[in-house]
Amino acid sequence: MDKRFARGLISVLLICTGFVSVSAPARAAVAAPTVTDLGPASSVTSTSVAEQVGDRIWTITSGVSPVQVGAFDPATRTVDRKLSLPTGAGAWAMTHVGTDLYIGLYTPGDVYKVDTTTGTATKVAQFGSFIWSIAATPDGKIVAGTYPDGAVHEYDPATGATRSYGAAVAGEQYVRSIAADATTIYAGVGTKAHLIAIDRAGGERREILPARYADRTFVATLALDGTRLAASLSPTGTMLVYDTNDLSNPVEVQTPGGDQYITAITLTGDDIYLGTRPSGTLYRYRGNTLTRLGSPYDGAYFNRIFVDSSTVRAELTSQVVDFDESTGTFTGTDLGQAGLPPAPEQAMAITATQSSVLVSGKAGIQVHDLATGASTRTFLPGEAKTMTPVGQSVYLGVYTLARLWQMKPDGSALHELGQVGNEQTRPTDEAYDESSRTWLISTEPDYGKYDGTLVEQHLDTGQREVHRGVVPQQSVRSVTTADGVAYLGGATRNSLGTDPILPQATVVAFDLRSNRTLWETAPLPKAQSYSDVVVYRGKLYATTDDGRLAVLDPLTGKLLASTTIGSGQSRLTIARSGLYGTDNTRVFKVDGTTVTTVVDGLGAQIYGYPLITTSHNGDALYTIKGRNLIRIGGLR
Repeated sequence: MDKRFARGLISVLLICTGFVSVSAPARAAVAAPTVTDLGPASSVTSTSVAEQVGDRIWTITSGVSPVQVGAFDPATRTVDRKLSLPTGAGAWAMTHVGTDLYIGLYTPGDVYKVDTTTGTATKVAQFGSFIWSIAATPDGKIVAGTYPDGAVHEYDPATGATRSYGAAVAGEQYVRSIAADATTIYAGVGTKAHLIAIDRAGGERREILPARYADRTFVATLALDGTRLAASLSPTGTMLVYDTNDLSNPVEVQTPGGDQYITAITLTGDDIYLGTRPSGTLYRYRGNTLTRLGSPYDGAYFNRIFVDSSTVRAELTSQVVDFDESTGTFTGTDLGQAGLPPAPEQAMAITATQSSVLVSGKAGIQVHDLATGASTRTFLPGEAKTMTPVGQSVYLGVYTLARLWQMKPDGSALHELGQVGNEQTRPTDEAYDESSRTWLISTEPDYGKYDGTLVEQHLDTGQREVHRGVVPQQSVRSVTTADGVAYLGGATRNSLGTDPILPQATVVAFDLRSNRTLWETAPLPKAQSYSDVVVYRGKLYATTDDGRLAVLDPLTGKLLASTTIGSGQSRLTIARSGLYGTDNTRVFKVDGTTVTTVVDGLGAQIYGYPLITTSHNGDALYTIKGRNLIRIGGLR
């Protein structure tokens, strides 16, 4: 049964009885479809970093174009200064020297200086494609950590000169966090965790992460104040506190309750404040005691924590909150309402129900009401990479931590069902097996880990089965189901930070009743990933990331035919009038191995794989054009 079209009887009829018209009238309709622009697919105010300069908290939006830099005034609770940057898709890195704010961007890795007294921005350097971390040294220089080269760089504002220290650890791709004192740069590395001390003068380096922590994925957050250095380790929610006069014996602080990430650390006086995920909890470490202070809301993501006298304030994904320790309460200000309004973002997933079209993005789901045309947003602590309508519910596969959620088609009644676990972090695809009421999710493992999973979430019993390594030595990129069998498309790159083990990806048929593999095949030579798999009219269609299509016998895995459909990734969906797909540039129809363009010129700006879905009754398609949601009708 196809995972994107009408999870009930219509899908069964289409797939099992071949009720699909390829007559001349249907093909004529393809030549002149009706395209309706439904406006921005998903709009958001989402930030990932903040820095306080004087009495203002500066932040920057991510995933929108152009990115917006804003200054939040805690006294008036408004964003009273705002400017756009001409480059970059967003930022994870900020620091300041005096009244000058420095921002490290990604895509590309530009460094901007913002004069906060005048509000002017100047590009001063570029370090590759992605700056993950940035810090100021006591003598006024800027150091940065980058991806995918895992390198450390320096910029001198006084002279404009730049310097590269090279890769912090050979073979590692991320310098996720960075700090510096007068003599040393501290670089937090992943996907295999390292903490490297680099001599600023000579460039010599040494590992200061004790060997017992070598199984962690990242040193993800660093904070330095005087001679105290605090470092967080993922995915165990551990903090190490160092004395930089003797880096050999850090103190371990373990956060409770199963939190896996510490996203913000602030050192002030004798105290250390930290924010954790996924619970979204604020803690204070004083002496040898870790005290839970509270949570502004479930799943809050702390970008930065500021302490000013008795005031504890935090900048979150889309809010600034104040914490009142006397009452244990948080007071929040929404940045969108404060003057940093939502803007169209790069969509991440799409699905359609009888009453709505849902588009996911950063920290939320955009709900397009089909009756009224209105668009509203439901907050989600994470990013929904998959969405599966079943009856009166929509089931979400959420990044990070491969969390599973449920809500109603109007975005209400959102609640978490659990986590996949098994070192998985990123849901990649979904399907629904109606006969067994089983929601299927495919996943990619955490950074630096191997072997993805097929997850069976049984909706009638709540039982969850996780099959790791079902596509051997690969992550599981795509999944569909028919007649009690799951068909899985592999990807040779297991996760970010790993190298492929196999020369080419495979497709697997897995019997859901007996939990055994029926067959495995590598149908197309040198294919590195199968971005989609769909069963249609008794055949299994599989698309590759390099633009090829394989048609397989679902009983044996035998290759029946193949063709080229484009030059990159594509996704497929079934409508009443046939099998369709998109590759971000166009919507096309697949008839055997004949591929015909239906709508061209999409220029879809999405985050991840191409997005397309079918209306609940199969008479229309929904996809992305630019950053807008469009409906393609006339598919008779």
